[in-house]
Amino acid sequence: MPEFDPPQQLPPRMLNDAEMIRACRERDFARVFRLVKRAGIYPALIARRCELTPSRVGEVVQGQRVIKEMRVVERIADGLRIPGHMLGLARRDWEDEAVLPPGDGEQGFLPQGEDSTDPELACSLIRNQLPQHFESANYFGARQPLATVLHHVRTITRLLEVTNGSIHRELLTVGSRTAEFLGWLYQDLGTIRAAAYWSDRSMEWAQEAADDPMQSYVLFRKSNQATSQMSAERTIGLARAAQRFPGLTSDLAALAAQQEAVGYALQSNPRAALAKFDEAHELASRPVENKSTSTPDTSYCTPAYVEIQRANCWIDLGQPHRAIKLFEDEIATLPQIYRNDRGVYFARLARAYAKAGEPEHGSETATTALAIATQTGSARTLAELESVVHAMAPRQDLPAVATFTERLGAVRDQLAV
Repeated sequence: MPEFDPPQQLPPRMLNDAEMIRACRERDFARVFRLVKRAGIYPALIARRCELTPSRVGEVVQGQRVIKEMRVVERIADGLRIPGHMLGLARRDWEDEAVLPPGDGEQGFLPQGEDSTDPELACSLIRNQLPQHFESANYFGARQPLATVLHHVRTITRLLEVTNGSIHRELLTVGSRTAEFLGWLYQDLGTIRAAAYWSDRSMEWAQEAADDPMQSYVLFRKSNQATSQMSAERTIGLARAAQRFPGLTSDLAALAAQQEAVGYALQSNPRAALAKFDEAHELASRPVENKSTSTPDTSYCTPAYVEIQRANCWIDLGQPHRAIKLFEDEIATLPQIYRNDRGVYFARLARAYAKAGEPEHGSETATTALAIATQTGSARTLAELESVVHAMAPRQDLPAVATFTERLGAVRDQLAV
């Protein structure tokens, strides 16, 4: 007789249960796993559906492990059929055919009855907090501000339904910036589908607000996402589209230009890449006049930023020694607040060392990047470090290389729970 397997969907009453909503919002999976037992989904079945080991599920239930890795959170959402919004994720592919709670899927997070929120005050608070969230993500990593920023986007989504006139447009403008930032947070955590979703939402709001600078910035960011997927044509096409808006500030134009250069490097077209990097460097060197507080935050787009992107492309263009010199010169100038990005750049420098035939230096630099990634949880940095391991694979006989490879594996396991 086949083993009894409860239905895939959780009962609507469970998804609407206040305790379940709180547990999902807080990502308290010990409580989530205990609650789903009421639907007949016991630890062994949780493990099977969520691609976890039974012992790991047991440790989570007993409070001995805490699940933080976004990929594991996504597997739990899909395995237990918990709608994405309940866990701070983008809408899951299966939700269109799933039996969802009544309403639009957001009801569990919203207070019942009339909402007395002042849209103008809420918009002002969210706008003023964004710079703090930028700094927090830059230094502590994307996980730290994620829940708050997601809550802000939900608030804006709700207020857009009940406002009009000037405050409606201001909500669209602030919402576009907040959604774009949320997309970046998900990209840093390695959740590319959620990153793309929020970039698309940001673009929709920017278009509705007739916000040309923000539309250009989102196209630049989508080009960057295409780069992470090694799509040269899409990288170039989106970067070119970002440059077509009239009256762009020099820093916005610089970001789009250097992103086009990255696409040419992916195509192994050094002449086009270097010419576009030169253009971006010149644009980034110009003083930005009359910078409005309502435009996207591009303060990180400095000549040093452009040169660091050029250095990474020198590796892909087969000239790692040039990359090493540029990385070492420019990383030293980065402000301390950019710790998260510093981890990515150290990992790229380590890859340059490996490609240049200096595996010991590569291992040492990669260890520095790994120490930062351990604190920030950056999937971007970990992906770069995997490339370092691949580049140093022929020298696993060296103690330094073997030790780093082992440490990277340990950190990946640590962040996966």
